[in-house]
Amino acid sequence: MRLKALVLATALGLSSPALAGPLASVFSDHAVLQRDQPIRVWGRAAPNASVAVDLSGASVSATTGTDGRWSAELPARPGGGPALTLTVQAESERQVVSDLVMGDVWLCSGQSNMEYPLRRTLAGDSEMAAAADPNIRLLQTGKISMPAPQEALPASVVWKAATPTSVAEFSAACFLMGKDLRKSANVPIGLIDATWGGSVIQDWISREGLSALKTYDDGLSVLDDYARDPAVGQAKWAAMLDRWAAAKLGAANDGMKPDLDDRAWKTGPMENFWESYPGLEGFDGTVWLRTEITLAKAQAAQGAILALGSVDDMDTTFVNGREVGATQSWNGSRNYRIAPGVLKAGRNVLAVRAIDTGGGGGTWGEAAEKGLRFDDGSVVPLSGTWRYKIAAPLSQTAVPPNAPWLGASGLSTLRNGMIAPLVPYGLKGFAWYQGEANVTEAAEYARLMPAMIADWRKAFGAQPFLLVQLAAFGAQKPGVANSDWAALRDVQRRVEAADPQVGMASAVDIGSPYDIHPADKTRVGQRLALLARKIAYGEAVLAAGPAPVSVHRDGADVVVTLDQPAVVYGAARPIGFEVCEAACRFVDATVEGATVRLFGAANATKIRYAWADSPIINLFGATGLPATPFELPVQ
Repeated sequence: MRLKALVLATALGLSSPALAGPLASVFSDHAVLQRDQPIRVWGRAAPNASVAVDLSGASVSATTGTDGRWSAELPARPGGGPALTLTVQAESERQVVSDLVMGDVWLCSGQSNMEYPLRRTLAGDSEMAAAADPNIRLLQTGKISMPAPQEALPASVVWKAATPTSVAEFSAACFLMGKDLRKSANVPIGLIDATWGGSVIQDWISREGLSALKTYDDGLSVLDDYARDPAVGQAKWAAMLDRWAAAKLGAANDGMKPDLDDRAWKTGPMENFWESYPGLEGFDGTVWLRTEITLAKAQAAQGAILALGSVDDMDTTFVNGREVGATQSWNGSRNYRIAPGVLKAGRNVLAVRAIDTGGGGGTWGEAAEKGLRFDDGSVVPLSGTWRYKIAAPLSQTAVPPNAPWLGASGLSTLRNGMIAPLVPYGLKGFAWYQGEANVTEAAEYARLMPAMIADWRKAFGAQPFLLVQLAAFGAQKPGVANSDWAALRDVQRRVEAADPQVGMASAVDIGSPYDIHPADKTRVGQRLALLARKIAYGEAVLAAGPAPVSVHRDGADVVVTLDQPAVVYGAARPIGFEVCEAACRFVDATVEGATVRLFGAANATKIRYAWADSPIINLFGATGLPATPFELPVQ
């Protein structure tokens, strides 16, 4: 289920947390402040108020604007030293935070493999037992989805020193990276865990960042409407979904018509995911579901609530050809208002255009939850036989427009709720592990990844950006094949190659064909720390495995030049190299130092290495780091 997410606080119309004092919520006891750069502090108080800021003897003043916002900069300080106290006085408001230390702060973000907690890792018990370190400080934002940028985090989100208890649910990759950096940098390390499993990258980019791409304007406009009035935004998204269905389904978008002859359709109770019904095994895409309800005249004259249960992932629901509601949420119950005059005495047709984007699909849940609940209190159940027919597979239509306010699969909502309250806190850099949720759209990811990096750099001022190349996942298969996972890994490789301040830690060799969440996060953290030492700290360390520099023809062969010498494990020659002509095929290869020679490739137009969801690889660097998968044209 790729787009499984629930609508959270603000998506339900609830307000965002208020600042507890004149200082921004990211500042709390035990915080780490970024060393060797001006210390940015900010917050909100009464309009036009004088603000006095003191950090253990270093003072600065500011004045709030008409909106109450203020900001100031304190002089830079080196790492280490005694604990500091930050005091902010804004007229009669006074706030003090203590036990602050100067060090390096890393913002770790992404989806479930970055969210993966330390307690669940292979070495979790021993790592937790040894975690106590007062100079590693942790801040965990929690999951917050907002349709507009927020100023504050919840009051419960505070900095904590690393202890066996505080690290248990913290990002394992982030903590293990920070643990290594604490040793090598010898300064306090602050780690911020802002993660949400299953999240798409679009939800981590600001509205301005997405708008610059020029292809998200419709969704952003709907999100703006939703922020002002959820009912208006909901209606506009439903209209977007209708336009998508009309364009993608064509004549198959007629399942709502009351007079449609559906007698040849297959039938089932539709109280379980549809994968258990004939013809829908493993199906992802759009399916029409229909059932009939017979009503008496007195019932039909009333209004009612249609309790449909849950629909995975999204639905548009019609009664007698009239649309009554649309929702995206794989497990949220549908309760749609039916106005008087829509129902009829006698036969009534209920039609659901259900769209599943992965995993279980269709209507599900207990039959007792479903029914027509009339205004007079009576109920007509919906249990019984439904008819169903495939409209189109997802491979034909591609993914429909998501509800842009939906946490993890929307636009900008995680940036608004989990990142915006941190801006512009001083950082050393970023660590990012994400891409599984975007694995079917590598070409778009090639636009989105640089956009997100630029967006976050602009917000925080930090440059080093570390990312994890996707781990192996998916069944191992014989022969060559196209691979969405390989394509996205290659995008990640290209993003790194284009920017000297981006580092990529490959995890392709530590994944599992059977588990999208490999439990070995120790090596992920170690590899991220190595990259940080090279990019952010300027150490002369070999921080990644071999990567391609160039490809050229040499007679009937093709030669790949790598950026470092490579070694072969467990064999005399490397495996996994392909040449592509009219089709792709495996070829024999040899390694000598930093060159790989591919034989019998005179007509090759491009070459691939480790091009599979779960490739078997035996090519590594001298320090044991894997060669990166790639695809390159032959020059």
